[in-house]
Amino acid sequence: MARQRAVITGVGGFLPDYVLGNDELARMVDTSDEWITTRVGIKERRILTEDGLGTSYVARKAAKQLLKNTGVDPMTIDALIVATTTGDYRFPSTASIVAGKIGAKNAFAYDISAACCGFLYTLDSVACMIEAGRYKRVIIIGAEKMSSMVDYKDRATCPLFGDGAAAVMVEATEEEVGYMDSYMRTDGIGLPFLHMKAGGSVCPSSHFTVDHRLHYIYQEGKTVYRYAVSNMSEDCEIIAQRNGLNKENINYVIPHQANLRIIEAVAKRLDLSPEQVIVNIEHVGNTSAASIPLAIWENEKRFKKGDNIILTAFGAGFVHGASYLKWGY
Repeated sequence: MARQRAVITGVGGFLPDYVLGNDELARMVDTSDEWITTRVGIKERRILTEDGLGTSYVARKAAKQLLKNTGVDPMTIDALIVATTTGDYRFPSTASIVAGKIGAKNAFAYDISAACCGFLYTLDSVACMIEAGRYKRVIIIGAEKMSSMVDYKDRATCPLFGDGAAAVMVEATEEEVGYMDSYMRTDGIGLPFLHMKAGGSVCPSSHFTVDHRLHYIYQEGKTVYRYAVSNMSEDCEIIAQRNGLNKENINYVIPHQANLRIIEAVAKRLDLSPEQVIVNIEHVGNTSAASIPLAIWENEKRFKKGDNIILTAFGAGFVHGASYLKWGY
C-alpha cells in the first residue's frame, strides 16, 4: 500500500486595500524611505483600517477565495486551523469564527500561536494528521492584523509590519508529491528579545500598562537578526542534506519575510541565485504567520508539479524551522 502524504492542492489570499508607504510613515515618526529600505527592504505594507474588523476578517476573505479557486464544498472540510498571534479575542478561537463564516460545519477548528513560525508549525501538524489517515481535507490559514499591536511612535518597529492572510487546502495523496520532511525547533531563549510586555496572565491589562504603552511589540532587533540568520540557514542546510537537495535541484526557497537582509544572508549561505528565493517583503512587509502563505499565494503560477520547495521561518520564542515539500500541481 502506498504511503499517504499531505499535499497542498490550492491557495487563496487577501490583502487589505489601504497601502501604508514609507513616505507616509515618515510623516508619523522620525524615519525616511531611505532608512527603512536600506535596513529592511520594505517600501509599503497593507493595513486593515476599518473599525470593528480583526484577524478573522482577513482570514475568512482568504478562505473564501481558496474555496472558490478549488471548488471545494466547505461541508467537506475536516478541520480548519488558523495560525495567528493577533486573534480577534482571547477566546473563542479565531478559527471558530472563520469556520462559522464560511460554512465549514463539519470541521473542528482551533488556533495555533507560534509567532512567525505559525504557518510552518501548523503545516507540519496537519501533515501528521493526514498521514495518520484520520483526516483527508484541512484548511490552514496564516492570518494577522499586526497593526493592532504596532506602536506607530516606535521608529524601530513600526516600519516592519503589515496585515493580511493566505489560506491553503491540504489533502491526502498517494502520489510522490507533497510534504516530505521537516526540521522544527524551539530553543526558549528568545523571550527577553521579542515579546509584548503586557496583556497576558503575567501582566494583565491595567491603566498602568496602557499609560506606559506596554501593549505593543518590543524587539531588540540586532539580537533577533543574528539568531534569525543563523537558525534559518542551519535549518535549511539540515533539510537539504537529509534529502539530497542542493543549489542544482532546489527550485525555490520561501523564507519568512521579516527583513530583506536576513533573506539575502540565508540565500548566500545556501549558495542560491536570486531566482530561487521567493521575496515579496517590499510591498507587504512582515505579516508574521501570514508571511509564507502569502508568498505562496502570490507566486503560485511560478510553481510546477514536482518542484522542490523549502519553507523556513524564525520567530519569537525563539521558534524556528524548515520544511521540504514537492509541489503538487
